[in-house]
Formats: sequence, structure tokens, C-alpha cells
Amino acid sequence: MAAGLGSMDGMDYEYAPLRLPPNVDRLTAAAQLAIQAEFSGWELARVRLYRDGTRQVVLRRRLVNQPQPGLSY
Repeated sequence: MAAGLGSMDGMDYEYAPLRLPPNVDRLTAAAQLAIQAEFSGWELARVRLYRDGTRQVVLRRRLVNQPQPGLSY
């Protein structure tokens, strides 16, 4: 999984794309994303649901000078 950098209104963000398989239901996906938000500082930037049931999720967090924990999966 690769994280990218971006800029929006003068604020710099780090982005992490995720793909959730179709067998992951909405409640489980929400719980996984809430854990990432709580412990790693990620917030939801975009969710795209495909016909086959997979979800493409993009998480983002502000860049800071201190090291932050990565995604856990």
C-alpha cells in the first residue's frame, strides 16, 4: 500500500488508498475505518462503491513534523 502526498488550500495531506473486498460488509468496513481514525489520525476523504461490491476508500491525514503510526491491516 502506498501513501501519497497532496495539497489542498495550503494544507498538506498524506493519502492512503484502500480497496475493501465485496465480502466486507458496511458495518465491518465502518469499524475498521473508525479504528484507523482513532489511533492513527486518518480521516475519510472518499469512498467509491463498485457494482461488484468492492469499495475503494481514500483516507487522508495532515502532515506533521512528528512521526505518526502507519495503517494497520
